[in-house]
Amino acid sequence: MTPGGRRGGGRPTLEEVAARAGVGRGTVSRVINGSPRVSERTRTLVQQAVADLGYVPNRAARALAANRADTVALVVPEAETRLFAEPYFSGILRGVSAGLADHDMQLLLTLIRTSKERRRFADYLAAHRVDGVLLVSVHGDDPLPDLLERMAIPTVLSGRRTAGETVPYVDSDNTGGAQSALEHLIGRGRRQVATIAGPPDMYVAHCRLDGYRQAVRAAGLPEDTGLVAHGDFTEDGGRRALRELLARRPALDAVFCASDVMAAGARQELRAAGRRIPDDVALVGFDDSAIARHMDPPLTSVRQPIEEMGRAMARLLMEQITGGAAGSTPDPDAPGAPTGPTRPADPADPAGTHLVLPTELVRRASS
Repeated sequence: MTPGGRRGGGRPTLEEVAARAGVGRGTVSRVINGSPRVSERTRTLVQQAVADLGYVPNRAARALAANRADTVALVVPEAETRLFAEPYFSGILRGVSAGLADHDMQLLLTLIRTSKERRRFADYLAAHRVDGVLLVSVHGDDPLPDLLERMAIPTVLSGRRTAGETVPYVDSDNTGGAQSALEHLIGRGRRQVATIAGPPDMYVAHCRLDGYRQAVRAAGLPEDTGLVAHGDFTEDGGRRALRELLARRPALDAVFCASDVMAAGARQELRAAGRRIPDDVALVGFDDSAIARHMDPPLTSVRQPIEEMGRAMARLLMEQITGGAAGSTPDPDAPGAPTGPTRPADPADPAGTHLVLPTELVRRASS
């Protein structure tokens, strides 16, 4: 006899669980798959039999029966150097993993850098090897969201391509966050405030640049295009953009960077130019990543709830996959949940599949 009271060896079967619980095989299957069409008493009997026998459901068989792959792809259309250098991606990954933890789903991390890799991924999708896709770091000319929409594959974006994005997404209040950064700098008496914006082909960069411009106008300061330079969300990009700004406007007294990583590069160039932070030039970033806390001096930064964005992405995707009712408010009890209001981005989105999470300015010594 085995420890569970079974005769012989090998893995316990569905039939043995059914016999022990005194129910049919189909009833056991419904309990294991979470069907509501089972009484509480029967559910308890089956669960006890499963525990007694040590039964482990055959994952592959369950997925096949449900026409599911039990796999979600997290797609990053960037080079691996950016994936491992930017805290944003690791924060999203942690949030997504936490959001999928209770759904028994495998997470497939995929980097797509070329059109060949995109075609290979499309073939992988056509073979029904994933149930849904989470797409991070969306560029305006990226054809992948439209391809996923045509293939009717459940998809959620981190960010969006335009203001009229049709694919479900989770974003942060990029415009409002940039405005708060500029209001802080202008309120501290800075008048030659420059910005290092993100790549022009990314909507997130446009939003943060719009917030910068709106705050400059609201303060009655002249809009000077010479105080605007573009980076690529990398440290090298921040250095190059800061050199460009100093060459054009050497009297600048503050810089708002559209990411903490670019702010780290800008800080190096300011020091190389003999500019003290914040005495000569105040510096503000965006993300409130570990980079901001560990810089010298510590960096003032706009905090966006990156891990909560990842959790919300996973929740929206699972609602698409399982046909659950979508909601517009992430779990307020989840670790790291934002304290401000979470709202649908579009009033015409009653399903709540377009979410914008609040940002917050964290003041530190750099400004």
